[in-house]
Amino acid sequence: MKTLVKTSPIKTVNPFNNEVVKEFDVMSDQEIDEKIELGDRTFQSWKKTPKAHRAQLLHKVAAILRSRKTELGKLATLEMGKLLKESIGEVELSASIFDYYADNGEKFLADHPLDTPLGSAFLTYEPLGVILSIQPWNFPFYQITRSAAPNLMAGNTMLLKHASNVPQCAKIMEDIFLEAGFPKGVYQNLFIPGSKIDGLVADKRIKAVTLTGSEPAGASVAAAAGKYVKKSTLELGGSDAFIVLNDANVDDAVKAAVQGRIWNAGQVCVSPKRVIVEEGIADLFLEKVKKAFTSLTVGDPLDAKTDLAPLSSEKAVEDVIQQVQLAVEEGAIVLYGGHRIDRPGAFMEPTILTNIQPDNSAYQEEIFGPVFMFYKVKNEEEAIKLANATDFGLGGSVFSSNNERAINVARQIDTGMVYINHVTGIAPELPFGGTKHSGYGREQSQAAIYEFVNTKLIRVTTVQNPY
Repeated sequence: MKTLVKTSPIKTVNPFNNEVVKEFDVMSDQEIDEKIELGDRTFQSWKKTPKAHRAQLLHKVAAILRSRKTELGKLATLEMGKLLKESIGEVELSASIFDYYADNGEKFLADHPLDTPLGSAFLTYEPLGVILSIQPWNFPFYQITRSAAPNLMAGNTMLLKHASNVPQCAKIMEDIFLEAGFPKGVYQNLFIPGSKIDGLVADKRIKAVTLTGSEPAGASVAAAAGKYVKKSTLELGGSDAFIVLNDANVDDAVKAAVQGRIWNAGQVCVSPKRVIVEEGIADLFLEKVKKAFTSLTVGDPLDAKTDLAPLSSEKAVEDVIQQVQLAVEEGAIVLYGGHRIDRPGAFMEPTILTNIQPDNSAYQEEIFGPVFMFYKVKNEEEAIKLANATDFGLGGSVFSSNNERAINVARQIDTGMVYINHVTGIAPELPFGGTKHSGYGREQSQAAIYEFVNTKLIRVTTVQNPY
């Protein structure tokens, strides 16, 4: 007799107190198939929808997000723990991205003429079909937006497999698309475990896949997409270098480094994880960072006075503590913090690690929590070498009072993005993505809208057999 294995429900667990708030049943194979079929069927009409109408609907999504930003912000804070002000800011950023593609999408997708000596030629951009979007929990609305806004504007339809700990954020976004007037089937949420992803990628009705997540998850999805000859884009995290040259404004650099590292409780792919400071100002810089850390208020993310929120889950805080403990066993020094906070919820002390040598696991790993890894270097050449001594290549920062010097350093860092006198940031018009093990492809900006379209050449000539 065959034993049926019951799949655990998908849950909202409040990381502030670890209480289960709500549960959702995992979708059956039949439900999944029906959603794929609806997405594929809807694509046949959606791709013919005038771009101006698609833009109008994107604007409506942006308007809804802004009108409900506090409600949506509280939902994100409830599910993954970030400060309410950060959650509201995320919703506002998401609205600006929808507006950006609504304002510019038709121009980006216009036919592009090509110079040719005989007749004429142009490129036209045609949507591919159903796109599978696999997204993480750390920015539950922004991560959806980054993939959805350009692809829906391009005429694709989308299936979302969101992280299992933010189900209410996932569901409410589908509701918002419908409220804005998008046809049913253009954007759909899937409540499924990660074990179902390979089967989705294999489905002929799904034409491409985009993932933001861990390196192992990205490798698995890329392998499945390659097997079935499907386009994929990956954003797999980073261990961003934050270089402070000896001519930098120390106070400005300290403020940016501290705020950047505790942003979202340190759970940001592009936060400054490896802080690299020239020796002339390194001791002063570190002293100021430690002072700033001692003044941080840890507590309720809904309280405006809180500086550092809980991590997203029990597993998240346990993983970070384990990474710190291993780094110490391998020779790193805890200058400040390093422990779990003795209170309910997934809280960890803000932490400063020093003396991290190349043979230490922390030298290569991404630590996804409020852990500040500090390095002192002799000069900018040593700083560049250290910045590149990682398999990751997502973002990075260079602080200097000399922009020309900073740009010269930035050119030598092997990443997809480098910001001068600023932590790696986010803006609708700026491309986001990395290189090396941080993945491939770009989101946001004009570049994103071309990731999942067929760039088709059309050639017109009046000369028979010109070549």
